[in-house]
Amino acid sequence: MLRTTNPQPSLWEAILPDACLGLPAELARVDRLLDAPAFLAPLTSHFDPRIGRPCVPLDTYLRMMFLKFRYRLGYELVCREVADSISWQRFCRIPLGGQVPHPTTLVKLTRRLGEQTVTALNQALLHTAAEHKVLRTHKVRVDTTVVAANVAYPTDAGLLARAIGKLQTTIQRIQATGGAARTRVRDRRRATHRRAHQLARSLRARTDQAKQQVAERTAELATLAEQASADAARVARNASRALARAGGQASGKLARLVDELQTTIGRTGQVIAQTRTRLAGGTPDGATRLVSLHDPDARPIVKGRLGKPVEFGYKAQVADNPDGVVLDDQVELGNPPDAPLLAPAVRRIAARTGRTPKAVTADRSYGEAAVDQDLHALGVERVAIPRKGQPGAARQATEHARGFRRLVKWRTGCEGRISHLKHRYGWDRTLMDGIDGARIWCGQGVLAHNLVKIGGLIQAKQAG
Repeated sequence: MLRTTNPQPSLWEAILPDACLGLPAELARVDRLLDAPAFLAPLTSHFDPRIGRPCVPLDTYLRMMFLKFRYRLGYELVCREVADSISWQRFCRIPLGGQVPHPTTLVKLTRRLGEQTVTALNQALLHTAAEHKVLRTHKVRVDTTVVAANVAYPTDAGLLARAIGKLQTTIQRIQATGGAARTRVRDRRRATHRRAHQLARSLRARTDQAKQQVAERTAELATLAEQASADAARVARNASRALARAGGQASGKLARLVDELQTTIGRTGQVIAQTRTRLAGGTPDGATRLVSLHDPDARPIVKGRLGKPVEFGYKAQVADNPDGVVLDDQVELGNPPDAPLLAPAVRRIAARTGRTPKAVTADRSYGEAAVDQDLHALGVERVAIPRKGQPGAARQATEHARGFRRLVKWRTGCEGRISHLKHRYGWDRTLMDGIDGARIWCGQGVLAHNLVKIGGLIQAKQAG
């Protein structure tokens, strides 16, 4: 059931002195911004106004998610800090002595609202900034980065060992729930750990013989994974038959565990195929390579960084203006080329703000003649993107022009904006699995960043 706000303040707030009831300057600015009804509209459509249990008040949810991403807190920690702080409780519209939402409630609600709701919130914030006449869009700079997935460095042996362990754990949970209880399976985790330790010892030797031993241990792990998958398939098949016989009396928990086991079997098969390909001397296709059992959408991405030649996660694009306000963000699966991403981003900026940027600049990875043509067709007057390869004499004259060079130098500030998002707003690593989770996570980070930026711009304009 829909609840937009908490009930009236408690009696304790009437007793406390005014000095205890104030908000820090930044939170006060954000609080005034979030008071606009436009921020509740994208959320209300997900709840029935009369049926069901009362949900977390929407203004409380919005403010708690801002605190989470502004101060880079976990769900449990942000709930604990809000319960511990009078000013944070007032900011979140929780009466003193009232109940703070449970962390799992915030997690489920964030997933339920989805990426489209986060996009709508960011759009509502940009509209608010435009209404206050603090949103400048005359020039835009764009750059891409990698948002790392929440995965360990993926090796074939490590993925195989984790797959075997997860298969066995899920089988035990299914049998404890009453599914396929008489199906006998062999626990191969001990044999897996023994071969993993042998492989680690061989890696420390760094000799040709050690390389051969590593390949042999990896092949043995692949064989163990195949055997574990065969056992898991029998358990899944027998548990599915038990569910079919139970009909309407079937256990929902057992059905979820069977689905999880079948998903793990499929991903284990993909890891085995990748390993066999590498052992045969080939290289698995990076566009489809599985690097995590729990985050199947993460991909290996090469960006040419010396410290991290290969990163594992998602490709993200950021477009900001001279004030540092992020006008558009986009998270993509895998490592698509940069050039086709630019024109759609400018089109979205024009739709959100009602104005097409006059100047757009980006780095050389966007440098194609087709990109310039697309941007000019959208109404962009100046495009400052160095071309790939060796440009001709006419193009060199264009790139050496004073205005072009000034825009290209200004573009480098986008790298600082991305670094700020990574260090302060969680863009260094997404803690939500899947491409949808990555988009939700990055969108929430942009929302928190823009609330701080736009709140400061509005205050500066009012003070000036």
